[in-house]
Amino acid sequence: MRVHDQPGRSTVYAAGGMAATSQPASSITALRILIAGGNAMDAAIAAVAVQCVVEPQSTSLGGDCFCLYAPATAPKGTPPIAFNGSGRAPKAASTDWYVANGYKDIPLRSAHAVTIPGAVDAWCQLLRDHGTMSLAQVLEPAIRYARDGWGVHAVTAYDWALFEQMLTEDPTMAAQYLKNGKAPREGDVIRLPLLAKTLETVAEKGREGFYSGWVAEDIVGFLKSKGGLHTMGDFSAAIGDYVTPISTNYRGYDVFECPPNGQGIVALAMLNILSGYDLASLDPVSPERLHLEIEAARLAYLDRDAVLADPKFAKVPMQTWLSADHAAGLRKLIDPKKRATELPPSRLPPHHDTVYITVIDKDRNAVSLINTIFHSFGSGLCSPKSGLILQNRGGGFVVNPGHPNSIEGGKRPLHTIIPGMLMKDGVAQMPFGVMGGQYQACGHAHVLSNVIDYKMEIQEAIDMTRVFPDNEDAEGRVQVESGLPPKVLNGLHKLGHRTYVPNRPIGGSQAIWIDREQGTLRGGSDPRKDGMAIGY
Repeated sequence: MRVHDQPGRSTVYAAGGMAATSQPASSITALRILIAGGNAMDAAIAAVAVQCVVEPQSTSLGGDCFCLYAPATAPKGTPPIAFNGSGRAPKAASTDWYVANGYKDIPLRSAHAVTIPGAVDAWCQLLRDHGTMSLAQVLEPAIRYARDGWGVHAVTAYDWALFEQMLTEDPTMAAQYLKNGKAPREGDVIRLPLLAKTLETVAEKGREGFYSGWVAEDIVGFLKSKGGLHTMGDFSAAIGDYVTPISTNYRGYDVFECPPNGQGIVALAMLNILSGYDLASLDPVSPERLHLEIEAARLAYLDRDAVLADPKFAKVPMQTWLSADHAAGLRKLIDPKKRATELPPSRLPPHHDTVYITVIDKDRNAVSLINTIFHSFGSGLCSPKSGLILQNRGGGFVVNPGHPNSIEGGKRPLHTIIPGMLMKDGVAQMPFGVMGGQYQACGHAHVLSNVIDYKMEIQEAIDMTRVFPDNEDAEGRVQVESGLPPKVLNGLHKLGHRTYVPNRPIGGSQAIWIDREQGTLRGGSDPRKDGMAIGY
């Protein structure tokens, strides 16, 4: 419970519609769309387009998108609609090509890490099928911000400054995203005329305005000049897919995620492991609770790295992965009294920066949408005429012949971004999401446990201090936020965990809870970001 004489945020309540994003401009844009008569999908796409302008280190039209949508008119018990708007590797890409050319992995800051952007196609399909407004209407606020400028917020300015040197290495990036050769400071006004022109083209011509014509020609020509294998045919063929969502039941709630190539299945697997423990009997900020979460994450991510891939190219054992037997077997590997010093190979059969947005309208249509360029400022490459920051999602591939996630033409990489949808008794209960690259699956389990096991209010559940076993850390250390009490930190050390405080907070989150009995919405937005929840 919030202590009112200490710093903190209140949960936001509204009876009409509500939006929660990581930027005030995006939240306000969504609210204005709702008040003007648009529905949740109209508002979500308008908001994410604004995010591509005002939070450029996190997302771009040159990135990818996933969405879960629960229409209010769907019959009770109907799963949410899931959309996979993640891009694919160029057709000419192959593991053999990369091996022959001496690559051991995909360089993150290179043209080879740029998969064909899927976000714009996703927006167009979702708006066509589930929105009520035109693309020109929902893109108008983003165009205005790009053309006329906006004031940079505190967290955005901090993140931006971390990559100042990298931004100097690409001429267009430096011209568009630096101010007098420096990263913008908090309160600086930034304008993006190239991006405004691109947004105007997409608003006028729709999907074709991005995937053919001058915008695509600009991107393809630029990537080819950097050694990329991309073609205009790759862009014209780019298309996202409606997919069947996956789910598990956690203490009476149905948790839905998009299926692989995203890592939503890892969040579900973590929940399955944690369901075997009486977490509610433990203090939510205790070494004992956090130890179980850390060990469950280590095991679930081990499976992820072994088998998660594009299911059109590799057999992903989803049924086994989400089975009660598999979760029980993993629980046997967890010692509540100490950290496992060695983890066994995956028991499954063989075969970073982002924005999250949730909107619910007056009719209770619920959108859970996430948009990404992976690492901060993506590949570090910006197309010279269209001003688009290009993602580095191809860095999610491996260069390892025979591995399920090895790069191939037309294949989607392992994806970290995952929108979530919590349902109860066959209807939407809470669209939610957690940003933060690799952390996202762990974050889903953490926030849901806070809400379900500990009955926390939405904002409190989001605020709660986080930890994360860093699967990319060579020493196997655990990331901990600076707000973790010393007593708890010492307790983790006694259990065998080595820790460090990263230079940025662990992720960010938004969520909206539907209180059908009261007829209200309860929203929260992460103080680790600049945004807010807002409703009417």
